[in-house]
This record gives sequence, C-alpha cells and structure tokens, in this order.
Amino acid sequence: MHSPGFIADTDEEARELHWPHYKVIRDRIGALRGWPPVRKEEYQAEIEHGSLYIGSPETVARKMARAIKALGIGRFDLIYTTGAQPVSARLRAVELYGTKVIPMVRDILAG
Repeated sequence: MHSPGFIADTDEEARELHWPHYKVIRDRIGALRGWPPVRKEEYQAEIEHGSLYIGSPETVARKMARAIKALGIGRFDLIYTTGAQPVSARLRAVELYGTKVIPMVRDILAG
C-alpha cells in the first residue's frame, strides 16, 4: 500500500507545514483533470477519514495500524512529502517515521 503522509512533532505543525504545498500540487493536478481547487475542509476530512497520513508520530502510527489491520496488508509505504516542504521539515519527517512511527506501529500490531 502506498499512501501520502507527512509527520511533524504535533498534528497542528504537520498540517501547517504540509497544507500549502499539498494544495499547490493537488490544484495543479486537478486543473488538468477538471477538478475544482481543493478546499481546506476537504484536506482535513481526507486526513481524518481518508488516505492522507498527516500528523504527529502517534496520530500517523495509529492510523497506519488501523489500515494495516483492516486491509490485512503486509507492507505499508508512506510517501513522506508532497510538494516543496523545507528540507529541514522533510528530514524531520523521515527521522520521526523511523524512530517513532514504525516502532509504535509494531507495538500496536503486536498488542
């Protein structure tokens, strides 16, 4: 399974860092496909109930574990960034994914 995501220290920080860059990419793709510009409410709904894995390590780990259990999958590839987030934010997202998210997902699935 491949899903877009972005991890920061808090849910709020992840959304603030991710949203403007996601909107640019999503609207560019949408213009080619005849979609209207994405609204922030749609973005937030996609995080809460859809396929965007955006948030703190705990939020992303819980959502990943739910999807893995529900779908019975053995592999989950998180696409770390969408758009042009600052390099420091991307590096932090990768660091949090490896040091916090993956261990949490393993613990949740083992429990």
